[in-house]
Amino acid sequence: MNLLDYGMSAQQAGDQPRAQHVRSSTPTGVLRAGAGLVELEAGFGDTVAGSLTAMGHTVVKSGGAFGGYQGIWREEAPRRYFGASDGRKDGCAIGC
Repeated sequence: MNLLDYGMSAQQAGDQPRAQHVRSSTPTGVLRAGAGLVELEAGFGDTVAGSLTAMGHTVVKSGGAFGGYQGIWREEAPRRYFGASDGRKDGCAIGC
């Protein structure tokens, strides 16, 4: 979404803070009552947390990171490749 909707580079998109939604109903059929819990990485402002709380979510700031990211973005005419790697984890983007 950050690449296509907001025109970010692969690196900029991967550097954005992430959210994780847990403890609610799932597509696999596990039903639960309530809106669940939203965990936010550092980088989200208080306005975002307040808006989610107003919608009925329980919001907590997470001390950890949600996964790692390496990506390669290809552009055509001229064909070019751009690599990106998540600073939260070890890794690198490699293409051949």
